[in-house]
Amino acid sequence: MDFLEGLTILDLASVGPAARASRILADYGMKVIKVAPVAAKGAKQIDPVYHAYGAGRGMQKIRVDLKSDEGRETVYELAANVDVIMESYRPGVAGRLGVAYEDIRKVNPSIVYCSTSGYGQDGPYAQWAGHDINYLAVGGFLACSGRDAEGVPAIPGATVADSAGGGMHAAMAIISALLNRFRNGDGAYLDVAATDGVLSLMSLYLDQYTATGVETRPNEAVLTGAYAWYGVYGTKDGGAISVGAIESHFFKNLCRLLELEQFSDSQYDRSQQQAMKAAFKDKFLSRDRDDWTELLAAENTCVAPVLSVAEVVEDKHLQARNTFMNANHPVEGEFTQLAPVLAGCDRKQPVHQVSAAGITDTDDVLRAAGFSDEKIECLKDSGCVE
Repeated sequence: MDFLEGLTILDLASVGPAARASRILADYGMKVIKVAPVAAKGAKQIDPVYHAYGAGRGMQKIRVDLKSDEGRETVYELAANVDVIMESYRPGVAGRLGVAYEDIRKVNPSIVYCSTSGYGQDGPYAQWAGHDINYLAVGGFLACSGRDAEGVPAIPGATVADSAGGGMHAAMAIISALLNRFRNGDGAYLDVAATDGVLSLMSLYLDQYTATGVETRPNEAVLTGAYAWYGVYGTKDGGAISVGAIESHFFKNLCRLLELEQFSDSQYDRSQQQAMKAAFKDKFLSRDRDDWTELLAAENTCVAPVLSVAEVVEDKHLQARNTFMNANHPVEGEFTQLAPVLAGCDRKQPVHQVSAAGITDTDDVLRAAGFSDEKIECLKDSGCVE
């Protein structure tokens, strides 16, 4: 359902947390206008590959030269009629370009303005360059994660900081600010730091340490691998199975079906964990992954197969829930992409027609904002928009 229909966001960002947030907001019905630099002037902003971030589904794109007076004025006119602006420049850059919150609120006092960054708009690390792995590092996530063969924290299999710490964080903050604006008419400035979002994800461990002095480390806590019944085990065919039998009744079911009932009463006995891990390891290596899945998954054991990306796309459960949809690119052809899967989104989508590289919606965007055809042509001729 298009819960956010009728609302518009002007997104000055390209990739990373802001792109994740725009994807979420568009999937809930918000009109997203992506503002990119003009290509003719050798802009540094990254253009995502054609299939990334939902391949532009439900979004419009315009290129504007923010370093020109006419370009800035164009953004001001657009900003006067939108609900949200989002940017992801390094702190201070939006101000130098003349599109900071203070600039935009002059033309739209009730604007919700969201700045996304790695470390926030202030503080000693504000000017640090970074990416997902850096924010996970500073937020304590990596230190609590498993180790690779060399004994250092392993690289996570997903961009957790960009997606959850930044993107979902930004989307929740924007929607909350809009709800507040509906109540009292006030706009808001949102300083969304991906690292802060990581801290929220790490709250169980951080609060434990600040309250008790006990620090969570790999293989020392329930959720970091201290116990045999919460981990990942290899299988005979080279696959892997995940086990998360935290509750006692699930654990007892697991022991019974693995024919390892000698451990049924030793779930939290630390002295038994190494022997239990060795027994679990040997047992799981005796059969293929899918055989274990068939035996255990539906039997209240909290067991599930470790699927590859290719297997995820073909998985019968996810297929049954309309998790994927079709798209068509004018050059690359037809392909499958993830559908809007968050709760309340319409998963049954028509084929998404992807725009070719370099194509913009500049005329439509400006015309909808009240620009005359003559004004649009003048701006294009001057190179201020593309």
